Amino acid sequence: MPALKRFAVTLLAAAAVTGTTLATAGTASAASYHCTTSTSKSFDDPSYSGPDSDNWQFTVKLCAQRSGGYIYTTATVYWDGPYSSNTNNHFTFNNARFHLQTKKSQRGPDKVVQAANYNGLEHALENSSAAGNGSYKTGTLKYKATAASYLADGYIQLDWSGDGKGYRAPILFTASPTV
Repeated sequence: MPALKRFAVTLLAAAAVTGTTLATAGTASAASYHCTTSTSKSFDDPSYSGPDSDNWQFTVKLCAQRSGGYIYTTATVYWDGPYSSNTNNHFTFNNARFHLQTKKSQRGPDKVVQAANYNGLEHALENSSAAGNGSYKTGTLKYKATAASYLADGYIQLDWSGDGKGYRAPILFTASPTV
């Protein structure tokens, strides 16, 4: 019986080491995203002219990763918006989206090889914290890689409620490093 117990303990120890190795591999993979964070200038809500602050400032983290023959790109939008007095205002935007792009790095303008609009940004903006802050993470784009270098790029488009102008000019950010 003691030999059987020793064998069982050895198997448990081996399983623990294997589990630790697998967990470490997952963490190392997540750490291989290459990111750039940049901040926009302040944007004024054109439909509001009252005495309270109505400016929004955006910061975007664009990330790219090369793994298993694919390029993965993602973005996280952070904002500092107007103080909202613990109320959520669903009348600030008609629409708001983040347009995420996977680009192939090349001489001249980089070539967009995959793109997606993330319209959930509107809901997130209109449900900011009481202090007017929040964040929104896009989904992840997956693109079959070649030997070329790739990067994540993207921009915000806002359609302010009440101004009748549709989407305004894109709010641009610095692209991720190439992978």
